[in-house]
Amino acid sequence: MATSETNPVPSVNRRHGAALEAAILDAGWDELAEIGYARLTMGSVARRAQTSEPVLYRRWANKDELALAIFDRYRDTHPVAVPDTGDLRADLIRYLTALSDSLAGFFAIAAGAAFSGLLANTGQSPAQIREQALGEQAPPQARTIYRQAAARGELDLDNIAPAILALPFDLVRHDLLMDLEPLGNERIHSIIDQIFLPLIRVHRTN
Repeated sequence: MATSETNPVPSVNRRHGAALEAAILDAGWDELAEIGYARLTMGSVARRAQTSEPVLYRRWANKDELALAIFDRYRDTHPVAVPDTGDLRADLIRYLTALSDSLAGFFAIAAGAAFSGLLANTGQSPAQIREQALGEQAPPQARTIYRQAAARGELDLDNIAPAILALPFDLVRHDLLMDLEPLGNERIHSIIDQIFLPLIRVHRTN
């Protein structure tokens, strides 16, 4: 007669398809956060996900492919809501603060993986790893936060260079990569009030 010891988690063992893959990737994120990329193995992720290594190898050839899939899963399941306060400055402060808080841990783990062998093993450049980790980025002028402001008459998106619109987000990502911790309020206010908004005002007066 089967006992609880021979089949301790039957409901877990019956997972299939997308549910099983999500459980594996979530377990992989927990492994990365707890032990880091260098110590992560297909076996350690399988054990945490309560499945077997062959199940992982049917989906990913090695731990490098698995790590990139883990980043995709984490990014896609942790979106940051875009505020709509009725004011671009207030929207940017709230959004960049939330984005910084959300991505700080992600950047720390991704950077740790890159420096622990992910770059060498995949043959990708730091820029390629960054793009894979962040996912496809919409053109700056297509960002919801700017389209809202344009609809209110705060921005003329046709007359502002995409590089300027991208600047606040580029600076936040730069600081996250350099410091691996959330930006302070003073830094976020500085990016918006001392760098971005003055550039926008120049375009309004030209």
